[in-house]
Amino acid sequence: MKRLINICLLLTFLLGYLEWGKTHSLFIFQGEAEIILKATNDFKSILHPLILLPFLGQILLLYTVFQPVVSRRLTLAGLACLSVLMLLLFIVGLLTLNLKITCSTLPFIITGIFAIRYNRNNMQKPTNAGGS
Repeated sequence: MKRLINICLLLTFLLGYLEWGKTHSLFIFQGEAEIILKATNDFKSILHPLILLPFLGQILLLYTVFQPVVSRRLTLAGLACLSVLMLLLFIVGLLTLNLKITCSTLPFIITGIFAIRYNRNNMQKPTNAGGS
């Protein structure tokens, strides 16, 4: 179940929508592709906290998907890193009354709340990795 939650967090993060000006918009997955292509030529241009923190969060969540026992700490750390950008987008969407931006962040926020509650409720229960 934890793996599924982490995969959902990754996917819903990538569906975040950005819009600026009258003609500029993109989804986060499109922006990431541009950033990766740009990083091959000019690495210094991607050294910004709003780029590095979500990227770190994605790496942490992706790592937890392939762990034998999903780490609660890494899941919550990855969620925190991704939440920086998504909550900022949510606030911007609310302040500018942009329904597209606001609605694009809601799946991530709902999944994040579910992940926090799931990890908090299962904190007391030991996970049995050995299967015995």
